[in-house]
Amino acid sequence: MLFIGIDLGTSACKLLLVGEDGTIQNEVTKEYPLSFPHPGWSEQRPEDWWDAVVTGVPELLRGFDANDVAGIGSGGQMHGLVALDEHDHVIRPAILWNDGRTFKEVDYLNNVVGKDRLSELTANIAFAGFTAPKLLWMRENEPENFEKIAKIMLPKDYLTYKLTGVHACDYSDASGMLLLDVQHKRWSQEMLEICGVSERQMPKLFESFAVVGRLTKEAAQTLGLPETVKVVAGAGDNAAAAVGTGTVGAGGCNLSLGTSGTIFISSDKFGVDPNNALHAFAHADGGYHLMGCMLSAASCNKWLCEEILKTSDFAGEQKDITDEKLGENHVYFLPYLMGERSPINDTNARGTFTGMTMDTSRADLVQAVLAHEQRADARQLPLRRGRMLGKQILRRHKAEHAVTQEFQALVAEKVCAAVLVGIRAVAQRLFEQRRIFEMILQLFFQGLHGFSS
Repeated sequence: MLFIGIDLGTSACKLLLVGEDGTIQNEVTKEYPLSFPHPGWSEQRPEDWWDAVVTGVPELLRGFDANDVAGIGSGGQMHGLVALDEHDHVIRPAILWNDGRTFKEVDYLNNVVGKDRLSELTANIAFAGFTAPKLLWMRENEPENFEKIAKIMLPKDYLTYKLTGVHACDYSDASGMLLLDVQHKRWSQEMLEICGVSERQMPKLFESFAVVGRLTKEAAQTLGLPETVKVVAGAGDNAAAAVGTGTVGAGGCNLSLGTSGTIFISSDKFGVDPNNALHAFAHADGGYHLMGCMLSAASCNKWLCEEILKTSDFAGEQKDITDEKLGENHVYFLPYLMGERSPINDTNARGTFTGMTMDTSRADLVQAVLAHEQRADARQLPLRRGRMLGKQILRRHKAEHAVTQEFQALVAEKVCAAVLVGIRAVAQRLFEQRRIFEMILQLFFQGLHGFSS
């Protein structure tokens, strides 16, 4: 048997074909555009996501027997608002996870409804990227479109609908909408009322590993697959990646650097951060997790190199960062290119370089951007320990592998997509190929242990 994993990313859809033993049989990536119609806005056409699947799956199966495909699972970007009308047509472009237009709605939810009440209802407070503030924004600014809403979907769940005809959502992804009673795994009636919607407009809830349905006749013909193919509910990108890295059950932890950066702590029991700086979500393994997310992580390196320095030679830009410079750079970078979520929750935060002098070099800027990633994830460690951790991480970056765009893509493709069909072997292969990821986790655990003691 063969299984297809779909990772619906922000810049591309990654498709993975794996065997029963977890071996990767084929990979395909299909890119699509990202729109920024106004400063701080971020949108995509859901139709482009489906087009990527339609064109990518036949390419993925080239040289294989499509009748051997037994299942499909989808994961990917969370929080995006996909609004469908009564005919299941997309009403407007999806408002994505990194969109910052909802600062007024976030202020209303956190300060009028109140953070304490939000936490009681959903285990979380409002962040600009979450789905509920987007609904409030749409009600206020696009009332005609808001009135047309028949179903409220998340990005990967739009693909599930196109595959099966079922409006479905898993608990891990639903947790990031600010509409789910996370502890009891059900829609919060009070939050739905606050946002002016009803439960009939919401998708049916499933565990990530549950089968939602089989391919519709139309989807099977379009993709060249048998109608017997089962489709599981899938998971949000970070929960999916956590399963792939073995971060399941009680006490697991991983650190992920991609477009965004996250620290993910798994648990078999429900719990809420008393300061609400961390998200309290359901996990893809059936349990729960806490997660801190910064909106701009490794994407800052891509931005600096491609947009400012006008180069795609990521490794070449790091060649002048010598060992004696690690941890000693006088230039600092604040990575708030899209505002910030954890822990400051400020949509108006903006990125800056500081500490520059006449002798500041190109390499100093690159090093400052790379260093911000480890500093941000070490914020809760004592300052001295955080600096030591940063030195070790950057030294290993230099010694073993340049932080390249290709490495970021490798993590996204190999981990996020394959996990949805339960393939942990992919994560093991990742560790063998890129020891840097394992090293980061080990250093984080050491720092966390020292901090707690």
